[in-house]
Parts: sequence; C-alpha cells; structure tokens
Amino acid sequence: MIPRMTVKTLVIVSAACVGIGVGIWRLGSLDVTDRTSKPAEALSSPIATATVEALPSAPVRKSFDDLLTQYGPVPLADAHNHDASDFKYDGMQSMWKRDAMDRVVLFGDVSESSAIRTDAYAWEAYKDRPDFFVPYFSGFDLHDPSSLEVVRKNLEQGYFGLGEIAAASYYSPVVSKVEWKAKDPMDGFLPQIYELCAEYQAPILLHMDPPNGFVIDKLEEALAAHPKTTFIFGHANAYNSPENIKLLLEKHDNIYMDFFAGFTVLNPESTNRIEDFLPVIKQFPDKFMLSTDSGFGLASEDAAIEAMYRVLDAISDPALVKKVAYDNLDAILRNEPATKTQKEAIQKLNAAVDVTKLTKLEAGKLLWVK
Repeated sequence: MIPRMTVKTLVIVSAACVGIGVGIWRLGSLDVTDRTSKPAEALSSPIATATVEALPSAPVRKSFDDLLTQYGPVPLADAHNHDASDFKYDGMQSMWKRDAMDRVVLFGDVSESSAIRTDAYAWEAYKDRPDFFVPYFSGFDLHDPSSLEVVRKNLEQGYFGLGEIAAASYYSPVVSKVEWKAKDPMDGFLPQIYELCAEYQAPILLHMDPPNGFVIDKLEEALAAHPKTTFIFGHANAYNSPENIKLLLEKHDNIYMDFFAGFTVLNPESTNRIEDFLPVIKQFPDKFMLSTDSGFGLASEDAAIEAMYRVLDAISDPALVKKVAYDNLDAILRNEPATKTQKEAIQKLNAAVDVTKLTKLEAGKLLWVK
C-alpha cells in the first residue's frame, strides 16, 4: 500500500508533466505549421519556377536503328572474328546483312590442334564469299619447326594473315589453357614466323595478356627486330589503358590496334570509356581498326556490332570514322601481293589476265567469285 503523502506528491508531479506536455505540443504545432507553409510559398514563387525550368535535359541515347541509319552507308569491317568455329558464320549471314557489315576477318580456334580444322572452315567461307570474308589461320605449333612449313603453305595458298595467335596468355580463362600458346612474343619459332609474314606482307594478329610488364617488353623486342612485319595487337583496349597504347604507337610504326568495341562500351570490367581512347585514336588515325571478337563476354555478337557503331558515333569526324571503320584494315590487305600459286591458278583459267601487279584481294576475287 502506497503512503498518502506519496500519492499526493505523485498527483502534483503528474499534473505538472501534463501541463508541460501541452505547452510543448502547442509550440510544436505552431512550428510545424510555420515550416510546412514555407515550402508551399517557395514552390509558388516565380524565381523557384524559373530555376526548375532552366535545368538541361539529358541527351537522348541513339537507338541501334538510328546508328545504322547514320553510319550504315560507311563501309564497316570486323577485324577479329572467331565464327569459323563450329561453322557459326553460316548462321550469321542475315545478321551481318541487317547490321550493314561489309567485311569480316574470319578464323576459329586459337593456337591449338582444333584450329587446323577451323582454319579450313575459314578458307571454305572465303571461297564462297571472297568479297566478304578474309581468312586468317592459327593451326600450327609455334614450338615445332613444322610450323614454318604450315605458315608458308597457307600464305602461299591465299590466306591473308595469321591469327589469332596466342603470343602470351596468363589470365585469359580460355587462351591461357591452349596447347600451342607462347610464353611471350619472342618464344619458339615466332621470330622466323614474323619474317615469313614480312615476306608475304601479311599481318599477324597477336593475343597478349597481360598487356603490360615483360609480355609487352618482349613485344617491343619483336617490333624492333622485325620492322617490316605488320603486327596487330588483338583487343588492345581490353584491360589496357589509352596511355599504354599511346606509348607503343609513339615508339613503333609497325603495330596496329584491334579495338574490341564491346569491351569498352559494354563490359563492366572496363575501367575506361570510349571518350578516354579518343585522343590517342585521333593522334594515330591510321592505326586503329574495330572488331567484335565474336562478342566474347557480351550478351551477343549483335551487341558487339552495335558497340562498334557507338564508337564510330563517339569519333564523329567523318574522315576518321571511315578510316577506323574500314580503310585502315583495307590498306593492310591491299598491300599484300598475289602469290605465285594464285597467279598460276588464274592463268590456267585465263592466260590473257595480266597478273604482274595483282594483289591478293584481286586474285581471290578472280579465282572464287561465281
């Protein structure tokens, strides 16, 4: 039982608390009324309204159809495509037509025995469409002297280049495991292979990862030792910086950059944007070409082609767009002379044809266009 005096005290205290609470509530109510009325006045003021209306709207992203309308008339080549694997190219024809592709450098597997088979598929595709496909090959063991025979035979037959060759791979989940990869760009019979490329004026497309350290030191050694060989740095922008690319181009005139557009545009692992590469592309306008890498790591090859168009849109300058889209690769291919084997085959078909200054591109069309 609570004593009477204590109860009386509790009543007094409770009454005081109620009084204080009512006072606080009234003050709070006045404050809320005051604070809620001010934003309404601000929103209705002409100054605030003018500020909202002055905010710039975000630029509208062009659709793929918009890009095709704008850049579709510009010739476009894919400088790096694996669709000879499993005859994938056979099901790509309608997509390439829809996406206004004009040329595809075609090969299949990389630096392993299965590439012998996919090299043959690339050759068959070329014979069927010599105006569209450009066959490369990589089916040889660069640690075996027989590789030199394979390289000479294939280049003499009419293949346009070597690739994709695993000149070094330490991180790629695919290429690091292939059986015929090199430990660096000067390993095995690669130096002699580079000389054969120079003899036939054929490019060699190299896979190199990582794109720095001793791998690039050895690449620079190869570039300096074989100045007449045309080297193409495969997917040079993948996990690489514009600064590294710029350093190579400043020091070596015989290297070109295969720009895998989809990596920079779509791969979340890219630490660079298209805009980061624009200064070096503009500084070396003759040294870049675009590719899809068959959409490796992306949702689809179609997405990889769309990314190529987005790079062209970022470049914007019509003359540079034309170079990067087609002309830089085309200049390399047009520099390749027809081989003795091709000339003899042409003259068997038509002895009246003058083959003295024939290029490999022209010879292929004479031999295979139906």
